[in-house]
Amino acid sequence: MKPEDIHPWDWQRIMIGEVPPVFLLEVVLRMAFVYLLLMLSMRMLGKRMAAQLTRNELSAMVSLAAAIGSPIISPDRGLLPPVVIVIVVVSISRLIAYISSVNQKIESITQGTLDTLISDSVMNMESMVKTRLTRERIMAQLRCESILHLGEIKRLYLEANGNFSMIRSDNPQPGLAVIPDGDLEFLHQLRKENILVCHVCGQKNRSQNAGERCSNCNHTAWVNAVL
Repeated sequence: MKPEDIHPWDWQRIMIGEVPPVFLLEVVLRMAFVYLLLMLSMRMLGKRMAAQLTRNELSAMVSLAAAIGSPIISPDRGLLPPVVIVIVVVSISRLIAYISSVNQKIESITQGTLDTLISDSVMNMESMVKTRLTRERIMAQLRCESILHLGEIKRLYLEANGNFSMIRSDNPQPGLAVIPDGDLEFLHQLRKENILVCHVCGQKNRSQNAGERCSNCNHTAWVNAVL
């Protein structure tokens, strides 16, 4: 479109564009067709498309969105190409899903693997770096699960689909509080134990020497564990 053809008060161009008004009716028909096509493709991809998506399913959904966008509002685009693209996307997605179901190595490559973020009440710093999760993000997740301190946790996993899953300890031990440092009133209400734990990862100070470095994260900040 040429610059001289653009006028700020050209409401027909702004509202309808460079197509005749009757094209709006065609847009309705195109949208109805694409909507039904998308519903059919999601049905073919399986029930997981209605839940949280895996990497394979997310890739399929993005591909479908890219394929169906232009034909809805572009009068020069036909509706047959999106049908072909849907067939290809659904076929590839179902093929990858089938191969992943019979080959664990392929599944780990296409879907990812889980990571252990907390093991026996101590944060796994290597896993946190690998997954790019901060200490504050993990603490926030634990507070959402009504956890007061790390001693309540046996394992915390980050699943391949991005969800957190937690196994509580049968016998909670004193551990690092997950309450924000700024909430001093709540922190003072927790029962302190005469056990030093790392303020960063929750590792216990076996020698109870406040000057030594944490064997897990190499920090020197220690606080009293709570129970």
